[in-house]
Amino acid sequence: MSIAKSALQDQYTNETHQQTIGKNSVQKEKKRNEIWLITALMFGYSLLYMDKNMISTAIIPIAEQYNFTTSQTGLIMSLFFLGYSLMQIPGGWLADKIGYKKVLILSLSLISVFTFAFGFAGSLILFILIRFFAGVGHAGYPPSTSKSIAENFTKDRRTFIQSLILSTSGIGGILAFLIGARLVDWNWQNAYYVVGALFVIALILVIFFVPKDTPAVKRKGESKQTQTSFKSVILNRNVLTLSIVMILVNMAFYGNMSWLPSFLKAKFSLSISTVGTILAINAVGGTIASLLAGILLTKFFAGKEKVLFLSSSILSAVAFAGLVLTDSLAVSIGLLYSLTFFITIIFVGVFSWPHKILPEKVIGSSVGIINTGSTLGGFIAPMTFGALISLAGGSFSIVFISLSVVMVVAGVIVLAVKTKQ
Repeated sequence: MSIAKSALQDQYTNETHQQTIGKNSVQKEKKRNEIWLITALMFGYSLLYMDKNMISTAIIPIAEQYNFTTSQTGLIMSLFFLGYSLMQIPGGWLADKIGYKKVLILSLSLISVFTFAFGFAGSLILFILIRFFAGVGHAGYPPSTSKSIAENFTKDRRTFIQSLILSTSGIGGILAFLIGARLVDWNWQNAYYVVGALFVIALILVIFFVPKDTPAVKRKGESKQTQTSFKSVILNRNVLTLSIVMILVNMAFYGNMSWLPSFLKAKFSLSISTVGTILAINAVGGTIASLLAGILLTKFFAGKEKVLFLSSSILSAVAFAGLVLTDSLAVSIGLLYSLTFFITIIFVGVFSWPHKILPEKVIGSSVGIINTGSTLGGFIAPMTFGALISLAGGSFSIVFISLSVVMVVAGVIVLAVKTKQ
């Protein structure tokens, strides 16, 4: 009897041990898959920001080679964001309906083609058209990424994962201004061929390491009453408010970044490589700010996001005003770094906020609409401020004064977000 009992205990122990091993193996596999997913998304996002930032240095030799005015170069940079803006909402809707992986693949495929094509352009109309269609390609990536986060991570982890992936804004800046600026200084066409090849690598990573998803149209067990219409999403108070905030914040971000290389080069007689080094260090600060935003929002400002965003907006406005008043390169660089830090905190925070205040099933569509505001800001800023600089006889003061006002307004509007459901 004791022998039989002992045998049963041994069997139970062995089964429990095997179950534990199996459970640990599954957990390790899941963690490994999550790491690969995050890596693939971050690599692609880094290149998106590299492409957005590198144009501000590439436009300098392009303008010199083809005798473009600031209004014309502003048009080249702005039309990218027009394409981006027009396809943001369709991109988010597609991520919800046909699946985020398909949209990610389509997005990176388009970007790769038009990045290579940019190196072959030789006229104003071609530069404009190619950047427009590159913007169309960019449009699908942010909402699809947010959708993949919503489907693959628990709600308590999504804000940090989103901020981690958005830290690539700084990594993309480092790539653009440290490596890209030197490639542009050597040969701007070759610089775009290199970036095009990197986008192809990003596409391969997405194909192999981003898991397949279940599109909303294929899900079972969901009644018509539980489905959220696209109309209700686009008219949602928080979605509209965050869209307006993102228009203003990205007007500040891209208005600053689009003309900052030209401003530093002209005002302080710096080379493109030197400007690139300054901006690469600035991008490191942006990366730190992105990571810090995730920590601040989850650890210290959970439920107090408005306080963080409003204070960051006011400090950004002060820094913009300081750029007008100073003639010191050192002070200008210090203000630039402060600007990047505070604007990044707002950008990452606002972009991550939907995971807390909006339903998971409409994250793709919601982020698509919110990021449309973001890209509209990028469309408006380069073109508008390029024209203002021309009207002001080459002075950049009008840009920084305008952006100071923009940031104050953004900080006030963020107070309208409804956080209690």
